[in-house]
Amino acid sequence: MTSILDQLRDMTTVVADTGDIEAVARLKPVDCTTNPSIVLKALGTDQFADTLDEAIKWGRSQSGDVAGAVADRLAIAVGHELSKLVPGRVSTEVDADLSFDTKASVEKGREIIAAYKDLGVDRERVLIKLASTWEGIRACEVLQKEGIDCNLTLMFSKAQAIACADAGAFLISPFVGRIMDWHKAKTGETYTGENDPGVLSVRSIYNYYKANGISTVVMGASFRNTGEIMALAGCDRLTISPALMDEMDADSGSLERKLSPDNFTPEPKVDMNEAQFRWDMNEDAMATEKTAEGIRAFAKDLGILRNQISEKLEASA
Repeated sequence: MTSILDQLRDMTTVVADTGDIEAVARLKPVDCTTNPSIVLKALGTDQFADTLDEAIKWGRSQSGDVAGAVADRLAIAVGHELSKLVPGRVSTEVDADLSFDTKASVEKGREIIAAYKDLGVDRERVLIKLASTWEGIRACEVLQKEGIDCNLTLMFSKAQAIACADAGAFLISPFVGRIMDWHKAKTGETYTGENDPGVLSVRSIYNYYKANGISTVVMGASFRNTGEIMALAGCDRLTISPALMDEMDADSGSLERKLSPDNFTPEPKVDMNEAQFRWDMNEDAMATEKTAEGIRAFAKDLGILRNQISEKLEASA
C-alpha cells in the first residue's frame, strides 16, 4: 500500500522543517527550511562539529561584530549542506532582531545571497526568510524586485498574507500549530483537522490567493499532528518535521485531497495598505501575540548561538 506521505507528495510539495542532515537524506523532501532554533540544534550535533570549529577559526581573523558574523556563517553552512541533499530550495532566515528594520533586513538578505554564491549555490536555490511584520514585508518587496525570492514566515493572519501577496512574495509560511495552540489555551478545546483554527486560517488564505489569481506559494507550517497536515492535503507546499513525516510514512491509509487550485469560492480582492494592515493586526489578538512571541523566540535562540560563539572565541584566543 502507498503510504500517506507518498500520497501527499502526489498532490503537495513536501518540505523538511529541520536541519537534521540524516533525516533529510532519508526522507528526501523537495525543499528544506531553517530558522535560528533549527540552526542552533543542528550545530549541537557531531555532523557540524568541524563546521563550528572552522567558523570559530575564521572568526578570530575578523573585526567588528564577530559573533554575529560567525553566526551568519554557520547558518549559511547548515543551509549549504542541506542544499546538497534537496533538489529545490533552502530557506535561510534574516535575524529576528531585524524584524522591524526594513533597510537592515534588505541588506542582510543581500548578504545571505552573496554568501551562498561564494559557496556555489545560486540565488534560485535560496529563499530569504523574513518575519511577516509590515517592515519585513516591505523588505520582501525590495528584494523580490531584485530577483531575490522571499519566504515570509511567522504568519498568523489573512491580513499578513494579503500584504505579502501585494509585495510580490514568492512564498508565505502560515503557521498552523501555533494558531491552534493559542485557541486551545483560550478555550480548553481539543480540535480535529476539520475545525482546527490553524487549518481554517490556511484554507482561507489559500482560497483568497486562488480566487484572485495570486501566484505566491502557500506553504503551511508549524504542525502539531498529522491530522492538521492531512486536512491541508493539496496545499501548494507543506513544511513538516521528520517525526511527523515518519508517522505518515508508516501509515498506509487513504488520503483525501482537501485543497485544489481549481476549486475555490470567489471573493473580492482587498486593498491592503499600512493603516489597514496595522488595524487588522490590532484587532487580531492571536496574530499580534503569536507574531511577537515568535520573533522573541527566534531572537532568543539567535542570542544563545551568539553567546556560545563568543565563549568559544574567548576560549580559543
